[in-house]
Amino acid sequence: MRVGQKMTRNPVTVGPNDTLDKAAAKMNAGRFRRLPVVEKGAVVGIITDRDLRQHLGHLDRTKVRAVMSQPVITVTPMTTLEHATHLMLQHKVGGLPVVSDEGVLVGMITASDMLGAFLNFLGAAEGDSSRIDVSLEGDAERIATAAEIAAQQSGEVLGLGTYRVEGEETPVFYVRVRTDDISGVVRALEENGFNVLAVHP
Repeated sequence: MRVGQKMTRNPVTVGPNDTLDKAAAKMNAGRFRRLPVVEKGAVVGIITDRDLRQHLGHLDRTKVRAVMSQPVITVTPMTTLEHATHLMLQHKVGGLPVVSDEGVLVGMITASDMLGAFLNFLGAAEGDSSRIDVSLEGDAERIATAAEIAAQQSGEVLGLGTYRVEGEETPVFYVRVRTDDISGVVRALEENGFNVLAVHP
């Protein structure tokens, strides 16, 4: 999945010569925690609610350019969400401006956007679904078999994946399903030789 699919388009911005009280008003109105600072269409900095808190009492007399962070780490709409997430973690930031190939601001991508995409990717955005964790013993093709079994039990398969538990040699795969009879799906998996480890909401 790409950043362009999850970013907020046409984000609210401030200019470097605006005062901090103007930035604070925009953040409060939109319930934002950060604003890109734009000059002539280009991102020249970013300002956060933390920056504002450090200058309380002087917001109307302090220019954005005096406290904004720069240079700014940016991504493009074609950047993968995985890479954008790595950048956020590496630089310990909660959001990134999204710029076009010409360097023009076109959006913002935040940690909240990432979490929503993560849930969607896992199939967990559907509130009435369950995740069944199964020990991946033997051939990896058994993942497809497990999905078929879940579907045959009147279950709608929303997501599949694998992960490793630290210290464990055998990986775990999961199937997320939406069904009225999750116990029936579990029973069918076990009857077909699958080692079901847990069921989660």
